[in-house]
Amino acid sequence: MKNPCIDICKFDKKTGWCIGCGRSKDECREWKKASKKRRKEIKHDLPHRLDKLEERGKTP
Repeated sequence: MKNPCIDICKFDKKTGWCIGCGRSKDECREWKKASKKRRKEIKHDLPHRLDKLEERGKTP
């Protein structure tokens, strides 16, 4: 499964989510060793998180 990182790697202080991909720091660190199921779980939440960040004016 493709890594969702887009090489921005700046984290919103309120949510803790990356403004580029939407993952938390822990999820970013976990990604390479995560199971396929876990990666799907993480990716499932990203569109919602990125929408929330965009609403707050936090996306690139």
